[in-house]
Amino acid sequence: MNIALVTQEVIQGNGQGRVNYEVGQEVLRRGHTLTLLATRVAPELEAHPQAQWVQIPLGQWPTQLVRNWVFARRTARWLRRHRSQVDVLQLNGYVSYGPSEVNAAHFVHHAWLRSPFHIARMRRGPYAWYQWLYSAVNARLERDTFGQAQVVVAVSNQVRNDLCEAGIDASSIQVIVNGVDIDEFAPGPVDRNNYGLPPDVPLALFAGDIRSPRKNLDTLLHALVDAPALHLAVAGDTEGSPFPALAKQLGLTDRVTFLGYRRDIADLMRAADLFVFPSRYDPCPLVILEALASGLPVITSRRVGSSDLITPTCGVVFDDPNDVAALARTLQDLAQDPERRRQMSQVARAVGEAHSFVDMAKRYVDLFEHVHHGKAEAAAS
Repeated sequence: MNIALVTQEVIQGNGQGRVNYEVGQEVLRRGHTLTLLATRVAPELEAHPQAQWVQIPLGQWPTQLVRNWVFARRTARWLRRHRSQVDVLQLNGYVSYGPSEVNAAHFVHHAWLRSPFHIARMRRGPYAWYQWLYSAVNARLERDTFGQAQVVVAVSNQVRNDLCEAGIDASSIQVIVNGVDIDEFAPGPVDRNNYGLPPDVPLALFAGDIRSPRKNLDTLLHALVDAPALHLAVAGDTEGSPFPALAKQLGLTDRVTFLGYRRDIADLMRAADLFVFPSRYDPCPLVILEALASGLPVITSRRVGSSDLITPTCGVVFDDPNDVAALARTLQDLAQDPERRRQMSQVARAVGEAHSFVDMAKRYVDLFEHVHHGKAEAAAS
């Protein structure tokens, strides 16, 4: 069976790319042929004798909106010529045109566009206008491509609900929660001095894009003012970010360490005591599962799809991501209660272990085989 995956990147250092990397590995483990329509592919997949990489160049187009359109046009052109050679085609949202057997929904632009926390509702000016246009165009195009899929995979129950609200037939949707590398992300000792972090104080970690308000670092910084027992480490690219200036304005310079973009998140998580991610909208971020597998109590918002994995025994979930006072109380309480953190850590690790990449990838390839078997039966009847 020839299985084609279409997404811009199939690499380990990218959320959606990592999911597709693991699925591709499982496709090859089962002896199937793998075709990758992508701009970047991990070298080990590119070199595999049963894998074919169809490189989709993007060049230096000016915006992500244009790059997505170019990518979709080029993949659709290749598929029109070679679709008969593909037994099961999996898209990842709006990455091509036309029907597919499977389409994985990692983000629902229709839901984000309607969110009261959308950037266009929180800011003004050209950046906000572009973000509105980006969401509106993608909401229309992804609805069309999801509607042409035999099966739509939602990466969380929240995504499933968002897809239904966008008009996708509920009977076509299956939920396969994202996974985590439970060997890479695991509890263990790390010397905080390697990061310039204070060794003897409770340490919270935030990791994500800090150049936009969607991940909600602003609320976390305001809450930290009233949680004096805690130090915060922030992993994220600070170029163009307003949050270092906000931390200084709030008088938090001595209690917040901006670490920049990091590739050693697993070690950083081992250095922390808890993970804070009060995002205003995230369908199923890998970083939540990585924190759980690392044995970190997780504080997040109900707007995060993977929040339904978090019970009071391993974390705290807020209905309102902008509730500064409630977040501050929780941070301060956990900072002052090491025994509660220890108990939460044990449960968090168990939750992470139950959602490995191996199990996730098996579910995807089981689905591919089931869909292909159904097609073969229909053709024979």
